[in-house]
Amino acid sequence: MSTAEAPRALPGREGIRDAAARLFLERGYADTTLRDIAAAAGVKAGSIYYHFSSKDEMLTEILDEGISRITAAVEEALAPLAGASSAARIEAAVHAHLAALFRHGPYTAAHVSVFPKTPAHLREAGLPARDAYERIWSGLLREAQASGSLAPDLDVRVARLLLLGSMNTTLDWFRPGGASTLEEVAEMVARLFLRGSA
Repeated sequence: MSTAEAPRALPGREGIRDAAARLFLERGYADTTLRDIAAAAGVKAGSIYYHFSSKDEMLTEILDEGISRITAAVEEALAPLAGASSAARIEAAVHAHLAALFRHGPYTAAHVSVFPKTPAHLREAGLPARDAYERIWSGLLREAQASGSLAPDLDVRVARLLLLGSMNTTLDWFRPGGASTLEEVAEMVARLFLRGSA
């Protein structure tokens, strides 16, 4: 006697949000419809409204989750290094930032890739969290200047943008399992930045 398979449980709010994060990363926000998200999540389009009022609400949660995960990863990496050299702290933060982009699901990568192209009102809502994260990096760079690891006349704002930009573009070309490991890429980014700016 055959046993009927139990019906597959439909994904709830988190499953729908996971599907949206993947699609926003792959296709962009503007080119992803609620119908696309529903299909990827395996639910009917109308059922999305039981969990989210709009695509904007989904994106806001995804962006918030993405920057929250990146921030937490860097803060966790820096916590045991309070008395370490500024160079060691920058290296740890570089490793943590890159690891967050590739090892915390699509949320962190979607935040980096999608945020600049989102509608202005959604970007404005997310700016405080991004600004807080960027202040961590500005603080690290100023510490490095004070210790002599970076040139005293270095423009910290520009240096921060260059460093974060170089890390974020790895989403375009780095592939796990390729010629270099993520750790090797992180070491190269930190070495080029610290030695090239000394």
